[in-house]
Amino acid sequence: MSTTSLHRYLLLSTLLAASACSRDTHVPAVGTIERHRFEIAATANELIIAMPVQEGQTVRQGELVAQLDGGSLSANRASIAAQVSQLQHRLDELIHGARSEELAQAQAQVAAATAQRDQSEKDYQRLTELLARGLAAQAQVDAQRQLRDSSAAALRSAQAGLELLQHGTRIEQLDQARAALRAQQSLLQQQDVLLDRLKLVAPVDGVIEALPFRIGERPPIGAPVVIMLAGGVPFARVYVPEPQRAQLRAGQALKVHVDGVAQPFTGALRYIAGEASFTPYYALTQRDRSRLAYLAEIDLPEPAARNLPAGVPVEVPLDRVP
Repeated sequence: MSTTSLHRYLLLSTLLAASACSRDTHVPAVGTIERHRFEIAATANELIIAMPVQEGQTVRQGELVAQLDGGSLSANRASIAAQVSQLQHRLDELIHGARSEELAQAQAQVAAATAQRDQSEKDYQRLTELLARGLAAQAQVDAQRQLRDSSAAALRSAQAGLELLQHGTRIEQLDQARAALRAQQSLLQQQDVLLDRLKLVAPVDGVIEALPFRIGERPPIGAPVVIMLAGGVPFARVYVPEPQRAQLRAGQALKVHVDGVAQPFTGALRYIAGEASFTPYYALTQRDRSRLAYLAEIDLPEPAARNLPAGVPVEVPLDRVP
């Protein structure tokens, strides 16, 4: 055997031995690269009138991703706003009280009603005297009595109106007016909130994954209009075999091997479930079919990991329990 061939044989033997040693001392926790997924749902059964994003587009938090039609809500808001204005003016009138012109008008009405009452009383007395002398009919006296009583009632009504203006608004009336105004203002604020919710915005920085609806369609309330994946730090979602569960703690550093990437990433274990779940189909082997696994999520904060696509298979080597 030549020297070169001997070197190749020794190198291959060393690699095979290291690989066998690695398989003997480690158990893989398998899974996939994941990103947090957000479904931005329709807040009203209205037409989509704008959608300034495309699938695969990067968006920033607060950026508009879809706009629903707000025509009917805007009309309702305008009607409620008019009622609020009307109630506000009414409350201002009650607070400020009567104007001098209104007081003068009420005083003139009292004076006119007094004169009418006095004249009706005089006419009634005259007809009563004529009736006693046989110069007037009883029907004339009865009609004049009714006119006198009506004039007296009109005078009392005019005097009450004048006193109401002179004494001002009662506190109960002011409280009722304020309550009515607050109720309409609350409805107006509710309309503003509903109109604002017609603007669908990105909750975080991320990438648009799917657009189930298009402009002109009317999605039902609660249906996802835009589906996006959060940007930033991705994470590996893996299933940890039951024997390796006890050796893991939150914050622990782990090596994550990503398919198609030569160098492993160093991740931080953020979460591991306290209850076991059935082993996923892609983690089953002939020997481990009946074993349980614990769901774990490992953050990958390295800059090189930020562009990893979701769904790529990963493997995390864990120490084998003796």
